Amino acid sequence: MTECDDDGVIKIEIAYAEPARQFLRRFELRVGATVAQAIDASGLAREFSIDTAILVAGVWSKAIARDALLRDGDRVELYRPLKADPKEARRKRAERASAERVIPDQPCP
Repeated sequence: MTECDDDGVIKIEIAYAEPARQFLRRFELRVGATVAQAIDASGLAREFSIDTAILVAGVWSKAIARDALLRDGDRVELYRPLKADPKEARRKRAERASAERVIPDQPCP
């Protein structure tokens, strides 16, 4: 993609998802716009009634500071906090699966 078009405008998109609904909006900003400015301009906070300041922001799956400058074609993503530690959740699933295994008293013939 190009750095910007002839008018000094970049095209970006904002993505956010909850279990039951998603937000994906494409729009244009002036060259020199930051991640924070893009989030504010998207209308996400108002539409979803959430505080976007508590969410981690990223560009193309990589966490990024809110004062980072955006480039043409960037996809700003907002990440919700995890409800459970993935390692702990896996350990609990493994314990449940192990407890559910039936061990016969005698070997089968």
